[in-house]
Amino acid sequence: MILKKVFTLLMLAAVIIFAAGCGNSGLKDAKNYPIEDFTFTNQDGESVSKADLEGKVWMASFIFTNCADVCPPMTANMSKLQDRIKEEGLKDVEIVSFSVDPAVDNPEALKEYGKKFNVDFKNWSFLTGYTQEEIEKFALENFKTLVKKPETGDQVIHGTDFYLVDQNGDMRKYYTGLKEVPFEQIIEDIKALQ
Repeated sequence: MILKKVFTLLMLAAVIIFAAGCGNSGLKDAKNYPIEDFTFTNQDGESVSKADLEGKVWMASFIFTNCADVCPPMTANMSKLQDRIKEEGLKDVEIVSFSVDPAVDNPEALKEYGKKFNVDFKNWSFLTGYTQEEIEKFALENFKTLVKKPETGDQVIHGTDFYLVDQNGDMRKYYTGLKEVPFEQIIEDIKALQ
C-alpha cells in the first residue's frame, strides 16, 4: 500500500516536471513577460506592429544612434547574430532595435546607423515614432529594463541586453548584448522555440 502511494506520488511529480518543461519550450531560466501591442515606425518610414511579428521569433535590443559607448558594440554583436541566424538557415526570425532617443532618431538616422553595421534590413527593423516618456515606460513594463534620458547631456541611460521574444509576443529570455554574447545559446534557444 505504501509502495503504491510512493509510486503514485513519483508519477505525479514526473508529470508536473514534464508539464513545466513543456511550458518553457525547453528554455532554461525562461521568463514569460507578455509584450503589449505597439505600432511604431521603422527606418523606411513604414509602420511595424506587434501583429506584424506574430508567428515569428524575434530578438530585441534598445539602442540609439548618438550613443558614445555601448550601442556600437551591441549593434555589431546583433549583426553577428543576424549572420549566424542566416548561416543556420533559421526562418521567420526578426530583429527589432528600439531607439531610446526618438527625438533624435528619425527613420533616416536609423537607416544610416544600420548601414554602418552592414545590417540586412529584410528582417531587422530599427524603430522610432514615439515620445521619450513612451519608450521609457514601454521598456520598463514589457522588458523590465530601464531607459532614462537625463535632463542634461545627450547620452541616454539604457540596458545592454538582447531579448528573445516568442511567436506569441512573449519575452522569454534575455542575454548580455555587450561582451561575451552567448551566440550558441541564443541560436539553440531560437531553435527550441521554433
